[in-house]
Amino acid sequence: MSVPAALAAAVALQVAAADRDAADTARRALVDTVRARVGAEVPDAEVVGDPDGRLPHVVTFSFLYVDGEALVTALDALGFAVASGSACTSSSLEPSHVLAAMGVLTHGNVRLSLPRGARADDVDRFLDVLPGVVERVRHAGGATGL
Repeated sequence: MSVPAALAAAVALQVAAADRDAADTARRALVDTVRARVGAEVPDAEVVGDPDGRLPHVVTFSFLYVDGEALVTALDALGFAVASGSACTSSSLEPSHVLAAMGVLTHGNVRLSLPRGARADDVDRFLDVLPGVVERVRHAGGATGL
């Protein structure tokens, strides 16, 4: 066994752990912003999950009168990579059994996963366009004035 190699590996692990903690703290703050603004700025929206006991980089929210896949497509056209449903059903168009078990909407949902290095201005840009996109998808689906 090489002592210098073992020491280098231990130091690399410490640096990676410290970097992970800092990245998680930053992403947790961004997700807090998403949770607050979606709930306040998009009518008939529900932010899913515990605000504290959660992964630091993932947030799911649901919208009444919206098709989740149509919303994902509209957001993708604007350059935002999001998904619909829960992660465990990401390859299926079936409603999420996880969301159903949680007692929340199983349709019209979006899952946002922030990568390391996500910036506040990117999140703000997403949040600035989201209400209008939701409204357009609702209108296209005939769900206006409800």
